[in-house]
Amino acid sequence: MSRVDKRLIFAFAALLMTFSSMTSSAAVTSDGSTCDIAADVALKVGDYATAIKLHQKILSSDGTNALAHYHLGFAYGMAGLTAEEIGEYRTAIALGLKQWDLFLNLGLAYADREDLENAAAALQTAVSLGPEHAETHFNLAVVYERENRLSEGEPQKNFEPRLATVQARSE
Repeated sequence: MSRVDKRLIFAFAALLMTFSSMTSSAAVTSDGSTCDIAADVALKVGDYATAIKLHQKILSSDGTNALAHYHLGFAYGMAGLTAEEIGEYRTAIALGLKQWDLFLNLGLAYADREDLENAAAALQTAVSLGPEHAETHFNLAVVYERENRLSEGEPQKNFEPRLATVQARSE
């Protein structure tokens, strides 16, 4: 998966978080982790150098901010610093952040480094946490195929695509 694809996945997730917390000045996860809005805006607009600096600043005052570690990892990844990206994702996980998209991005970073065993493990967790997200299933299948073990993949019985229905309103 390319950096552009990762950026689109993150941008979509970030937009969902923004719309779900319109009254907040910062991104907030279900576990209470928050991240500075200016740092996240830099990330969303693709200013990765600024995003890295701002997230590092946040972490210098609160090194236990799992969401900031996740976002810093994403910025590192988009800047081509895959080792740092993986390190920040692992720190976010160690601090208790358990989001499907975090594990998806970790799996993609491992896959970029040809570490397919760790990629498969991270993507399996992404599938477990977000079975409704097709990209987790797809990327896990890609890793299995790259390892020549596609037949070992679990049946994707948890994934049921749901079609949105539109009802006409009568006036």
